[in-house]
Amino acid sequence: MNVQASLWRSIAVFRVASLVYAAVLIVVDRADYRYLGWAWAVLAGMAAWTAFTSAAYAMPARRTRLLLAADLLVTAAALASTALLQYPASIAKAAMPVTATWVAGPVLAWAVAGGIRAGVVAALVLGACDLTLRHQSLAGVYRSPALNGTVLLLLAGVAVGYVSTLADRAERAVQRATEIEAASRERDRLARGIHDSVLQVLALVQRRGAEVGGEAAEIGRLAGEQEAALRALIAADGDGGSPGLASGDLDLRALLTQEASASVSVVTPAGPVLLPAHEAEEVTAAVHAALDNVRRHCGAAARAWVLVDDEGEAVTVTIRDDGPGIEPGRLALAAADGRLGVSQAICGRLRDLGGSARVTSTPGTGTEVRLRLPRPPAVL
Repeated sequence: MNVQASLWRSIAVFRVASLVYAAVLIVVDRADYRYLGWAWAVLAGMAAWTAFTSAAYAMPARRTRLLLAADLLVTAAALASTALLQYPASIAKAAMPVTATWVAGPVLAWAVAGGIRAGVVAALVLGACDLTLRHQSLAGVYRSPALNGTVLLLLAGVAVGYVSTLADRAERAVQRATEIEAASRERDRLARGIHDSVLQVLALVQRRGAEVGGEAAEIGRLAGEQEAALRALIAADGDGGSPGLASGDLDLRALLTQEASASVSVVTPAGPVLLPAHEAEEVTAAVHAALDNVRRHCGAAARAWVLVDDEGEAVTVTIRDDGPGIEPGRLALAAADGRLGVSQAICGRLRDLGGSARVTSTPGTGTEVRLRLPRPPAVL
């Protein structure tokens, strides 16, 4: 349902109802008019303008600033004509102007088109015209009942502008949710097809290669890695395709899941782990560097596990492997020799982000790299 279109239709109904009310008041208060015939002529012009604007506002392409400005000017002119049509005594006693409540039409239109600020601007313009019509001075206007009309116009502009803004946000949210749902259904359909064909073939190649051995075992291992990578890609798409969000954050889960393979297992929380884009990319780079060390120093048969934990005030990523471990003093010696894989690519990255990286290893029991990145306190 298009809420904006409903609001424009409601404005059209309000204009017609206000036009009828203005006609009734001319009949009832005809004694206040010095030129009654011209009052009916102004009312006829208001009726023509109501028909024109109702048709124009019904089409989004015609809701231009020019039309909104013309609507405001025509209504202000109709309101000002009251000074010529009514007796001065009638105006002084705050008789209803020839426009009656029809004067609020542009205020509502501006509020729907531009929100609260636009509605307030239109209300102030027409309110100033009304106060000028009644010859109210700025010093005494706050005591005059003529101020009531301006206040009501302001309230209408604020209320309708607020509703219009909320409706616009709700429509965008519904549209986005619909797009995500459609994309999710298509992704699930493709995932089922991939599972029934490509993934099963890769799994079969991996299993048969391991059974045959030799060169076939290497082919099987590569097939297993491709199977794991394809599964990770499908899982990353399940978080909305690209891990980027409108707020500029990235889902660390989606980034790290792409590191999964036959020898690397990635365990993440069920919900998204959101970090600013730069921080998420730097943490991912540090994890990639740690896994690259496992591949280079622990051999092709080594396995690694990546564990992601969102603690709320901080995000922790732990990388463990079942390799031979690191000899005491080896990291310090590597840094002294200019090999900065751990000290800079891992620890340096986290240090620059305000986090920490700790490497724990005992020869023969593997290595654990623990990355911890605090989140900044929430701004209330």
